[in-house]
Amino acid sequence: MRPGGSWEQHEAAVARLQASYAAVPAGAPVRLAKKTSNLFRPRDRSEAPGLDVSGLTGVIEVDAAARTAEVQGMCTYEDLVDATLPHGLIPLVVPQLRTITLGGAVTGLGIESTSFRSGLPHESVLEMDVFTGAGEVVTTRLGDELFDTFPNSYGSLGYATRLRIELEPVPSYVVLRHVRLDDVGVLAKTVAEIVATRTYDGTRVDGLDGVAFAPGEYYLTLATWSDAPVVDGATVAPSDYTGQDVYYRSVQQRAAAGSGTDLLTMYDYLWRWDTDWFWCSGAFGVQHPVVRRLWPRRWRRSDVYHKLVGLDRRLGIADRLDRRAGRPLRERVIQDVEVPVERLGEFLDWFDEAVGMRPVWLCPLVSKRDWPTYPLAPGATYVNVGFWGTVHVGPDAPNGPRNRAIEARVHELGGHKSLYSEAFYDPETFDELYDGANLAAVKRRYDPDDRLTSLYDKAVKRR
Repeated sequence: MRPGGSWEQHEAAVARLQASYAAVPAGAPVRLAKKTSNLFRPRDRSEAPGLDVSGLTGVIEVDAAARTAEVQGMCTYEDLVDATLPHGLIPLVVPQLRTITLGGAVTGLGIESTSFRSGLPHESVLEMDVFTGAGEVVTTRLGDELFDTFPNSYGSLGYATRLRIELEPVPSYVVLRHVRLDDVGVLAKTVAEIVATRTYDGTRVDGLDGVAFAPGEYYLTLATWSDAPVVDGATVAPSDYTGQDVYYRSVQQRAAAGSGTDLLTMYDYLWRWDTDWFWCSGAFGVQHPVVRRLWPRRWRRSDVYHKLVGLDRRLGIADRLDRRAGRPLRERVIQDVEVPVERLGEFLDWFDEAVGMRPVWLCPLVSKRDWPTYPLAPGATYVNVGFWGTVHVGPDAPNGPRNRAIEARVHELGGHKSLYSEAFYDPETFDELYDGANLAAVKRRYDPDDRLTSLYDKAVKRR
């Protein structure tokens, strides 16, 4: 279903999902038949058919007056924004990549530049229907144990088929200011002050994220919603980073030029990171001017690059090239972690020395309340640090030494890590960090026959 579908079509799609679930033999793995994925951890390679979610991919309705939307669980944020933005509305948090689904962001985790004021995607969900391991559809709301435990459960409690979410009004343009900071302590202090006041140098801040390019080279990007294409009192044309220019490079370039300002349409701001998958498109040569001109614009998308990474992992292309060139074996270090803002400097200094990967993404967030399966202190400021790439470590690479070290350091600093990628925790530590006892109890109630894979088995155990 796409925007403009009906409740009748939705109910028929849920019935097909239930029928496909009933057809899965007892003991067989249960998975979704999705065309796209934003996961980077080992996945079940079973040839068994996935659950039929083909009719659960759209927006049922947008209530512009109430600023809410009824959305199906497998709807991508790209399609969701296409349905809400014509009404001058967007979800409170729109994750960076077009093909992240609403249900995926809620049962997993999503984050973006509005998270410092709006929290995480599940915190703007008013109600949802969850298809549970018992084969039933349960309607659940804030305060229900299923609702409260669902975020970060990654399908171990079931799948969201419908979600009613809050929307916020937005204008047509976004003014950006790229502010360079040379000291990591000042960086952390500035983040904390912006989160507390929602302003910087007397100007309102509606979106906040940043990039650490190197030790002593940090940038915060401050976004301010705007009704007109005006920057510093002058009318300007919005920038276009879907063409030859690359967004993350503009952060450095514009700051170095003096003003550090930029203008984007609201639509292009929401997807500014998707075109080049942050900076990861460089691994495929897409940032080279000649390659970029030849690379079709419609293929400059995160889901295309993700498929290329999957192809490399299946065929071992990069590993073979490294062996041929005599380079040490690579470890894939693809993680998003949250650390308290007051410990940000400690983490970045340690990360530079122990891992040495740059650039990294910085995105402040404040959770509105305690969510047991991802327990961030409510009201406290954390900074998401995202890093995605490879590090040459040698023959120990398959054991994940850098990833294990990151897990340990984040734990020491009172932080958490997202589970979309590889994890190496032992069961006791995992249960401590993700409230395993409560998760297991809720799972027993809604999946009494244990048909769905547990969170630990999904996130940590190898297949």
